[in-house]
Amino acid sequence: MVTVMIIGQLQQHVDEPQLELELPSNPTVKGLLEANEDALGVVGSFAISGQLMVTVNKKISTLESTLKDGDVVKLTYQANFSYEGARWHNP
Repeated sequence: MVTVMIIGQLQQHVDEPQLELELPSNPTVKGLLEANEDALGVVGSFAISGQLMVTVNKKISTLESTLKDGDVVKLTYQANFSYEGARWHNP
């Protein structure tokens, strides 16, 4: 299981701000979003447009970050959609 926490403005787009989800067959953040479109609502569309900030276990991450059982993924809206995940933190 992976804990997903929806933070900030994204909370208005989901029913539950914290979810326990099964680890997908493609164990990346992107795979998690794709496998759980119903539970995560439109959050995936923010990822496609580059407006999603991702952390995994308190470390800034990207959609391609690998997940393992027990990880905590936090998702929030990032205003500068020209960046994805860690790119603007770790050039």
